[in-house]
Amino acid sequence: MKFAVGYQLPEEDEEPLTRIVEEFAEQIEEVYFPWLDMPSGRSPMTARGGFVDWDGQRRLEADLRTFKEMGVKLDLLFNANCYGGESLSQALANRVCSIVEHLLATTGLDAVTTTSLMIAKTVQEQFPQIDVRASVNMRIGTVKGMEYVAELFDSFYLQREYNRDFDRIAEIKAWTDANGKELHFLVNSGCMNFCSGQVFHDNLVAHEAAIAETVNITGWNPSVCWNYYADRSHWVSLLQNSWVRPEDLHHYEGYFSVAKLATRMHANPRRVIAAYCQGQYRGNLLDLFEPSHGPLIAPAIIDNSRFPADWFERTTACDKRCWRCDYCSSVLEQVLVSGEA
Repeated sequence: MKFAVGYQLPEEDEEPLTRIVEEFAEQIEEVYFPWLDMPSGRSPMTARGGFVDWDGQRRLEADLRTFKEMGVKLDLLFNANCYGGESLSQALANRVCSIVEHLLATTGLDAVTTTSLMIAKTVQEQFPQIDVRASVNMRIGTVKGMEYVAELFDSFYLQREYNRDFDRIAEIKAWTDANGKELHFLVNSGCMNFCSGQVFHDNLVAHEAAIAETVNITGWNPSVCWNYYADRSHWVSLLQNSWVRPEDLHHYEGYFSVAKLATRMHANPRRVIAAYCQGQYRGNLLDLFEPSHGPLIAPAIIDNSRFPADWFERTTACDKRCWRCDYCSSVLEQVLVSGEA
């Protein structure tokens, strides 16, 4: 299995992603990236708080050319949850086409991952050589869901909540194979499964630039997870999400050829990429995820080396009715250790 890794513009004191990808190039299939200050599934890359990184485009394109020279594919993200009043506009379609044309001419481009049906339709019609991919943020986790938009997408990201449901994965894999589609999955999301606030949060991120310039309410964190995990009795939910440990990734090789690693906003992308490429990690498991939630339980950590031997088998065979089972609670007692030890 190879990996898709997320691009971030490095600060002056940070290691460039090009160096990390070069080291692990044999195991990296793709680099995915947003376009400059366009809305996406994360904060804008080159504009924040009114400040603009005017050199960002030059550095981004130089890095993209370096990746292509290594034989790594490039995946452009148009994965914002909302494009506002422009969602169906010719202006947005024109902007998308202009960016894709520019990249094809200057750096090369292999795929476009999007949440927008309009953008998917536009890219498919105008650039048939490009792999049009349904974003994980679309939460498509059934054959029916894929059938509805099969004419718009060449490949799909599996809804992350089903990463531990192998019956469902096998069913969807059979359908994608029969219909000439590719199937991908995200393996290190730190988000809560079936989060009640995901749509709300994703919309906030899509409009982050405007929200940052607005006088907003204070004294409240709009992220469900940070409020929920503030109560220690809820920490067991940290174990009940969609992430896959590096040591367990080999179980998925018959179903996925590419695994996505969330590293666009991660403070240490090398740690994440190295752990999954090497198939093992010793340390705080939360440090591999995006978001991590590590600060919420500090100084305690979740020691990845202390998971029981039956962890993978038990959590992929269970019925996911966590409220009537105490297995994860017992595992939490085993893996939760003081970071001061």
